[in-house]
Amino acid sequence: MTAILKNFIGGEWVDGSGITKNINPSNTNDLVGEYAKADKAQTEKAIAAAKAAFPAWSRSTPQERYDALNKISAEILARKEELGRLLAREEGKTLPEGIGEVARAGQIFAFFAGEALRLIGEKGASVRPGLDVELTREPVGVVGMITPWNFPIAIPAWKIAPALCYGNTVVFKPAELVPGSGHALAEIITRSGVPAGVFNLVVGSGSVVGQTLLEHPDVAAISFTGSVQTGRKIAQACVLSNPMKKFQLEMGGKNPLVVLDDADLKTAVEVAVNGAYFSTGQRCTASSRLIVTEGIHDRFVAAMAERLKGLSVDDALKTGVHIGPVVDQSQLDQDLRYIKIGQDEGAKLAFGGELLKRENPGHYLQPALFTEANNNMRIAREEIFGPVAAVIRAKNYEEALAISNDTEFGLASGICTTSLKYASHYKRNSESGMVMVNLPTAGVDYHVPFGGRKGSSYGAREQGSYAREFYTTVKTAYTNPG
Repeated sequence: MTAILKNFIGGEWVDGSGITKNINPSNTNDLVGEYAKADKAQTEKAIAAAKAAFPAWSRSTPQERYDALNKISAEILARKEELGRLLAREEGKTLPEGIGEVARAGQIFAFFAGEALRLIGEKGASVRPGLDVELTREPVGVVGMITPWNFPIAIPAWKIAPALCYGNTVVFKPAELVPGSGHALAEIITRSGVPAGVFNLVVGSGSVVGQTLLEHPDVAAISFTGSVQTGRKIAQACVLSNPMKKFQLEMGGKNPLVVLDDADLKTAVEVAVNGAYFSTGQRCTASSRLIVTEGIHDRFVAAMAERLKGLSVDDALKTGVHIGPVVDQSQLDQDLRYIKIGQDEGAKLAFGGELLKRENPGHYLQPALFTEANNNMRIAREEIFGPVAAVIRAKNYEEALAISNDTEFGLASGICTTSLKYASHYKRNSESGMVMVNLPTAGVDYHVPFGGRKGSSYGAREQGSYAREFYTTVKTAYTNPG
């Protein structure tokens, strides 16, 4: 019988009030694990534990926080193959992608170990004679973290690491669909030396665990990554709570990749395939709108179709696989629904979009490429979150830029060109938080800010030193030396 993996509250592993089953999307007969579900009372207990631990942890030394974060990083990196296999098995990323994501999580903890030693304040002269002014940063308090299923260890890492680095305490709710990686990360954190209550893990639904975090007055801040619809509800709840909560939202994307006539065709195709289809297209930074100018359009479409024919879609753990399964049946149904919507709207399904059968039962979908799309179609405006991309024809660079910016989202964008003029202009004029030139829109560094504009993001940026803007608050102190 499979052991039920428990929640971690106040320094102890505790049973839940129900069970979450973790199913392998590459083989739906494979049970990855069973996880205890937290209820409202247990979530409240986790919040209380985090509140009780906050005074001591918020005043811990930079060395203590460095040591803990560095220890977490070292164990993650030492176990990256094992943890990467778990991630691929539960989420459906290919094994190399899973190992890469785990390595990134380890690098994030290492970065913030260093940041714990680098946090300094400022001292200056007052405009009033004889007074000193000091600016310091302090932790905000108990932080509730709600993370998505598509990056089940990297996104928790880039929230938990800075929170602990700057002296906050944490109540972490991983995605209920894929709790394995979050649970493994929690186990590593419990061995790092952080005191009881500083870090707490509560697996459960958004309607129970998430709602409790939003409503509880002792939660000072919420960091959320997920859908636009849920993000807006979280924003409203944080504003209306008493006291108001600080909140940070990373939501959807409908990211454009512009391909100009002067682009290197091979580079453009590789950039588009990687950005649109790798990780099964289940990335908020995926380039699902391919905006291609007329001179290269037909050659690009033909080369894309040929490249897609050569991609292997199969079990995420198999060697040589390019694309794993869709994460679950619900997401697969959504992908298929949008493929039909695209056809009904008049776009041409130029390649793929068919269900695939493999050795084991799983959620396998052939990557879909639409052509003859326009930017008013739903497949060009709504986030699908699957291996589906639409090619939109543009007359020239100016029209391509206009189409690129014509979206409610603004997370990432890209351009393929050999022209320094157009690359420079696009970087300045693209209405997105992150811009790539001759690179996939999905794929970012861990030491610089991550985030977008418009409907994609709200609040302070994540990752890099800019994370301190969310996880700390500034204090201004005046002193009269007397």
